[in-house]
Amino acid sequence: MINENSSIAIFGLGHMGLPTAALLAESGLRVRGVDINNKNVDIINSGHSPIMEPGLDEIVKKTVEKDLLSATTDSKEAVANSQIIMVIVPTPVDRNKKSDLSAVISACRSISENLKKGDLVIIESTVPPGTCQNLVIPLLEESGLKAGQDFKVAYTPERALPNNTLHEMTHNARAIGGIDSESTKMASSLYGRITDGEIIMVQNLVTAEMVKLMENTYRDTNIALANELALVCSALDVDAIEAIQAANHHPRVNIHTPGPGVGGHCLSIDPYFIVETALENGVDTPLIRTSREVNEAMPGEVSKIVQSALEDMGKTIEGSEIGILGVAYKGNVADARETPAKPLIKNFIKKGANVVVNDPYVSPDIINSWGAEIVDLKRALISDCVVLVTDHDLYLNIEPSMIKNGLIVCTRPVLDRETFQKGGVTFKGVGRR
Repeated sequence: MINENSSIAIFGLGHMGLPTAALLAESGLRVRGVDINNKNVDIINSGHSPIMEPGLDEIVKKTVEKDLLSATTDSKEAVANSQIIMVIVPTPVDRNKKSDLSAVISACRSISENLKKGDLVIIESTVPPGTCQNLVIPLLEESGLKAGQDFKVAYTPERALPNNTLHEMTHNARAIGGIDSESTKMASSLYGRITDGEIIMVQNLVTAEMVKLMENTYRDTNIALANELALVCSALDVDAIEAIQAANHHPRVNIHTPGPGVGGHCLSIDPYFIVETALENGVDTPLIRTSREVNEAMPGEVSKIVQSALEDMGKTIEGSEIGILGVAYKGNVADARETPAKPLIKNFIKKGANVVVNDPYVSPDIINSWGAEIVDLKRALISDCVVLVTDHDLYLNIEPSMIKNGLIVCTRPVLDRETFQKGGVTFKGVGRR
């Protein structure tokens, strides 16, 4: 089992990897983080976090000062001096919606060069079911060692939400599966050091891989249902949020909240891993595929609402200025991965609009790369049409008098429709109840 003398190498110091490294170091273990980004490695070694996450900077500073946490680009050295090796690298999808496991492959090849007898390798990266057995283990066995016999392998999916990552990592339940029971128990012992949540030991690697994908596919499918219902409600002039909230009073109903689409590195990607693996095994998944199509089409639906609203005012998208409030995929975070704001902005620009954006969290470089202009909130609110995409807290205090051209499209239920209508503003989209 894991003891105080155990050393850990963690491949990937991103949104999940660095918090995991910091928490394990805080528990008293020596952690060496491996990353290809020299700048981030230097920032971490200086005692700071390159990732904006509440509480993380403090833990990084404390553990670096105690010489429990360090970062490097030298994967060989990190593996050679560790007994536990964790892989928490990104796994996006390519243009064909197929999993891109290049970072996992690269990490496993690096690990195999210095893998030792008795080592435990844990994969946390979200992967298609069967990846550990069919890809990871063969790569690791290029070391000449035998999985299960010479070294241990386990898989556990991370469960965390940006802006609340540390709390969720230390309180959420965690499912863990291994190549054998000893691998599962060893990994469970490790995570038991950093979480008060229930540790669920499942029967094998592929079951653990499937758990995370099932969780996020459920949410994606539910959001797709909410989005379709919202579109129907709009056509019938029904308040979608009021109807959904009333329906959710049924004890067996839990319809999620509609929005401009689904973003982030999980919900917008994980369902495709199930679709991909299902097809490889002769199983069709029409519901999952359709849900992805519905959610990916939502930026286009928002564009239609904006176009119709502008036309009602005698304007067109071409030549109009559209002010986007928020491009992060969720409120109060800097994470714009897979955000529905990107295709929405590109759609407006393609149609000839001048797009201005306000988002105090997301890097200006990201926004500029989409062809939009960054402006302050006051400037965004004088646009021909204001579109609230992200529910940042600072937007909750917007008042009708601030919408100078009298048109707002709200894609999140955070503003009161009646208040804006009484203030002489045309309010489209979903309103707060």
